[in-house]
Amino acid sequence: MDASACRADAAGRGHDAARPPLRLSVLKRRKLAEITRLLGETAGLRCLDLGADNGVVSHRLRQRGGQWTSADLDEEAVASIRRLVGERVYRLHPGPTPFATDAFDRVVIVDLLEHVHDDRAFVAELFRVLRPGGELIVNVPHWREGFLRRLRLLVGQTDATHGHVRPGYTPGTLRALLDGRFEVVAERTYSKAASELLDIVTRAATERLKARRPDGSKGVVLVAEDFRRHRALVTLYAVSEPLARAFAALDALFFRAQGCMLIVKARSLKQAPAPAGRPPAPREEQPR
Repeated sequence: MDASACRADAAGRGHDAARPPLRLSVLKRRKLAEITRLLGETAGLRCLDLGADNGVVSHRLRQRGGQWTSADLDEEAVASIRRLVGERVYRLHPGPTPFATDAFDRVVIVDLLEHVHDDRAFVAELFRVLRPGGELIVNVPHWREGFLRRLRLLVGQTDATHGHVRPGYTPGTLRALLDGRFEVVAERTYSKAASELLDIVTRAATERLKARRPDGSKGVVLVAEDFRRHRALVTLYAVSEPLARAFAALDALFFRAQGCMLIVKARSLKQAPAPAGRPPAPREEQPR
């Protein structure tokens, strides 16, 4: 996950002090673009977003139309999402989710799967709450060894401090996890070396703003209180945004390389039940 939930509104705009700013960071904007590209139109659909940090992504997704529900593992994140979007926000606990079978047409997972201890059981639960033919968008860290991962570990940005129970997924391991319940119909990686370096620096700055919490369920999440307490530093980040955008654009130099984030779109293989009162279709007789 990129560490910066969003950048500060320009000074003098006077956003609601009870909510975090709504403007996205460079990295979060790219993530949202990748999600919405695969998500498609949502007007008239029942949708669920899981793991959307402090709620800014949830807010943007709800603006696309449809009836949205949000949920997260972290109590502080859930409270922040609820302040930002209002109703239909839940906290996830180990075991079944609080949602009905076939409740959703779309489910979007935003950097959550790597925090879930039993990811196979969680995928089975997603299969239950999605309607037959429903679509699942999964955004996770793309796991691979290399210089950038070693750099993260060197500066103390370990899986434990991020709240990760695994470092991420490869396309193969994610497909294997979804196999039998979902068919992957699209996949890509994004966020290459420049964006990853920017994320490492931004995360280091974020961790200076806010001490790590002992539970480590989601690592560091910036919420409204953090923005109120550290307005000057957050504003400094806001005015540095053009430089951050220019630096992230250097990803184009690594056009042959895979990205550090992996996103897939998968379709549920669940079969719709036969209409009530209609007998099953007769089996065709095989020629002898």
